[in-house]
Amino acid sequence: MLEECTVCPRLSGFLVEVRGANPGYFARPVPPFGDPHARLLIVGLAPGMHGANRTGRPFTGDYAGILLYETLHRFGFGSRPVSEAADDDLLLSDCRITNAVKCLPPANKPEPAEIRACNQYLAAELATAPDVRVILALGQVAHKAVLMATGLKQAALPFAHGARHVLPDGRLLIDSYHCSRYNTQTRRLTCAGFHDVFQAIRDELDRCV
Repeated sequence: MLEECTVCPRLSGFLVEVRGANPGYFARPVPPFGDPHARLLIVGLAPGMHGANRTGRPFTGDYAGILLYETLHRFGFGSRPVSEAADDDLLLSDCRITNAVKCLPPANKPEPAEIRACNQYLAAELATAPDVRVILALGQVAHKAVLMATGLKQAALPFAHGARHVLPDGRLLIDSYHCSRYNTQTRRLTCAGFHDVFQAIRDELDRCV
């Protein structure tokens, strides 16, 4: 069971420390969230300390979630533009969110061995989600995790913001810079640039109807 996973000693040990310091935090591997029959799967990096690690829901309660959930609502994937807590009334439609690494990593930096160990979960998610047509990778770590989960070499498809890659199974992998505080505050990722990525996703899904 995902929430009981202790495969990575460094991560599981860190979560024990976090739970001790923050008794009200979820502080366990964070499961995916959204529509089980979604055609869009969004892959992030890992839970944030005071976001998903606190709430138990991807991108909920942290800065990165502000832009993501506003954008999901704008393009018809979310029932409301704000995600505050795991028990609010937000619903995702035709969209599901997961992470390349399910546990909070120290300093938000998972080690390569931890990314590889956790990839079994992403691979299983993709293998058991036949409805998924588009995969959105938020950042290079997520991009590489998708390649690993689909059995592709890391150099096979280079990461680039807005890039579109057709996977061997016919699914479309689209890349975006991660909607992190750093990327948005430095203007590496703008709201308009993020919205452009989602417009491309919406156009693609509309063609699949």
